[in-house]
Amino acid sequence: MKSNIPIIICNDFFKRLKGFMFNKKIDKILCFPKCNSIHTFFMFKNIDIVMTDKNNKVLYTFYNFKPWKIILPKKDVYYTYELPINTIRIDKGEYLKEELFL
Repeated sequence: MKSNIPIIICNDFFKRLKGFMFNKKIDKILCFPKCNSIHTFFMFKNIDIVMTDKNNKVLYTFYNFKPWKIILPKKDVYYTYELPINTIRIDKGEYLKEELFL
């Protein structure tokens, strides 16, 4: 089953800089390669965050993460995904696959 939510790879400076800042509607998934920390400054809504290694093995999850917060650098994290809340429920140690997105 394919996701109905577009997944955007944020691999250039401006996509990484903007992320979900100033967005009132969070309707896509952002993937940040080579990213082991984030902030939610200038965001208007809560988001879910999934942090994985290079093989997309889930290392950390943060559900309903509030604006104006910081996740400090986490060891072994390669990909960080920012998602609309309630998009996925996954446990540490599982592998993130596109078909898991609700």
